[in-house]
Amino acid sequence: MIENNQTYQPLNYSWIENLAMDEINMDESGIVNISGHLNPALLLEESSIALMNDIRDRFEAYMTKFNEYRGRNQSSAAIKLFKISNTVNDFMLFRNSLRLIFARKANDVISIGFLANGKDIYGARLSFNDQFGSTTIHEIRAHMGPFNKITWRFNNEVVDLDAMVRHYLTEFIVNSAR
Repeated sequence: MIENNQTYQPLNYSWIENLAMDEINMDESGIVNISGHLNPALLLEESSIALMNDIRDRFEAYMTKFNEYRGRNQSSAAIKLFKISNTVNDFMLFRNSLRLIFARKANDVISIGFLANGKDIYGARLSFNDQFGSTTIHEIRAHMGPFNKITWRFNNEVVDLDAMVRHYLTEFIVNSAR
């Protein structure tokens, strides 16, 4: 039974698959790693890479739909997604000289900011009274809890990925339409 404040999450089998693969590798190589599952740096790196991939996949799906609805996939009105070279999985959205950049600054920090005209860095508005152009970029930070559970937080609140993607994509579309 699901508690009132919980939502159903499908089972994630990746950790058990990795455990089985580690055991196969141990049998073949003779090298035993008995504490890898307790290494916070490794856990944070895996979590940040997975989070960035999830965020990028969501942006790609929504921007593809936006471009289809606009009916101009090849025009300057289309949003484009680019991977950033020499990084594991940093990426940016681009349209009309505005970029929205997601970058892993560290294993436990993801930065989010706008780059306008190739030089001016901004943060997204967070409320109605904010003005676009705040020079503070946003950061999502990892929080490691009991049993090495990692949650990603913005201003110390757990991040809802759908709400976050909707917010930043809306800010990007509104500000790149100018």
